[in-house]
Amino acid sequence: MHNPVEAADELERCMHDLKFQGAMINGQTNGEYLDRDKYSVFWERVAALEAPIYLHPANPVDYPATYAGHTELWGPVCSRAFETAAHALRLVLAGVFDRYPKARLVLGHMGETLPLNLWRFDSRWVVCNRGSRTLPQMPSFYIKRNIAITTSGVCAGAPLRCALDAMGEGNVMFSVDYPFEKREVVVQFIELARISENERIKVASDNAKCILHLDRRIG
Repeated sequence: MHNPVEAADELERCMHDLKFQGAMINGQTNGEYLDRDKYSVFWERVAALEAPIYLHPANPVDYPATYAGHTELWGPVCSRAFETAAHALRLVLAGVFDRYPKARLVLGHMGETLPLNLWRFDSRWVVCNRGSRTLPQMPSFYIKRNIAITTSGVCAGAPLRCALDAMGEGNVMFSVDYPFEKREVVVQFIELARISENERIKVASDNAKCILHLDRRIG
């Protein structure tokens, strides 16, 4: 991602020649986030290819005082989720998904806390210190239209119910988060979750077929 033009070309090559369905990016690159203007060429190509981009959690480039003396917070317990949520919000609030409505982002871990806070994002967007930033729609509009999430790393019924209600039943995909979870634990979770059978089918398979365009071949 240090060269957005080459990254866009590589994405297209992988999808045409290697039959990829999208790509994964591991957070920021040398302290630069994907909402910067230099990445517009990449998002333009993402939208043209309708290539879902999975934003994989990564730690912040710096080490905030928030985590000082608490090494347990640095990593999968806390810092990676907050960093990834903030990165995704940067994309939303910078208008990336307004400019490229066919771009699609995928977040793991039940949406890295975003589904829980949709109302608050809209409410505080109205009163926050956003300078000259404007959006034709509220932040939640773009989150629900342009971001899909997976269940990886969260095997609990309440967060799943929240995700389905907040994001829509078509935006949630089943995922294991190997090697952190045992396969039998994750399978039992999705099989016994208190959701409708229609929702279970969508989460377990149908949504992935649609979001990842599994019936499509480019080139």
